[in-house]
Amino acid sequence: MAVTSTYTVTGMTCGHCVHAVTTELTELPGVADVQVDLGTGAVTVTSAEPLSADAVRAAVDEAGYALADA
Repeated sequence: MAVTSTYTVTGMTCGHCVHAVTTELTELPGVADVQVDLGTGAVTVTSAEPLSADAVRAAVDEAGYALADA
């Protein structure tokens, strides 16, 4: 059963930003889909298992952006 989680990423301003974040998150084990809403910074990740917040934060950091604290 797939798990869908939504995060807020700060600092994205263009299509390149969206691509960078999508690429890094897609590389996490079990991730099946990543959808980014540039206007709101909302990033919805669908994965086979729940992802650890640390793994998501590290992927977003690697892309050069920040995961907003909930």
